Amino acid sequence: MEEQTKAINTTPENLLPYDGEVRYFGCIMDGGQADVYLQKLLNEIEWRNDEAVIFGKHIITKRKVAWYADGGFSYSYSNITRYALPWTATLVELKAIAEELTGVVYNSCLLNLYHDGDEGMAWHSDDEKELKKDGSIASMSFGAERKFALKHRLSKEGTSLMLQNGSLLEMKGTTQTYWLHALPKSKKVKMPRVNLTFRQMMK
Repeated sequence: MEEQTKAINTTPENLLPYDGEVRYFGCIMDGGQADVYLQKLLNEIEWRNDEAVIFGKHIITKRKVAWYADGGFSYSYSNITRYALPWTATLVELKAIAEELTGVVYNSCLLNLYHDGDEGMAWHSDDEKELKKDGSIASMSFGAERKFALKHRLSKEGTSLMLQNGSLLEMKGTTQTYWLHALPKSKKVKMPRVNLTFRQMMK
């Protein structure tokens, strides 16, 4: 693994002008290794359609999700409680890479599978009560390159970047308090993308 990891800027600049930290490490492995991980994740993860209860209505999305963590964790968002699956060997490998680059230890991972550009994520923040406040979230991307957008809750100032295959982005500090983020839909994207967000859950 080490010989295939790219030379990485270990202190990338903060992409936010204020009220938080978002740092993009870029590609942390070569394209061939990233494609291998993509196939492993597509085949090994126990994917299921995401669910939400919004205004009393039960909604099932085309986008698929999975949640893995240290034993005993449950996690609630969109009025649905999820229970953690045990780590796979592939996820343990990827978690170790994220931890080495960010200097943070993670105990859970929420995965999203977007089959193509018709599937995205609306504006939101990862501020669930189970997460460590102002903690680190390491977002690792495999597959199709997708736009990642950020917008300040109050000023509405925004920024965006393209998340590449085999790349890592970290959000931390007060980012989830003051900023929203989204994955816009795109008719141009025909390939799948798998996103892993390694998180710090409260014990």
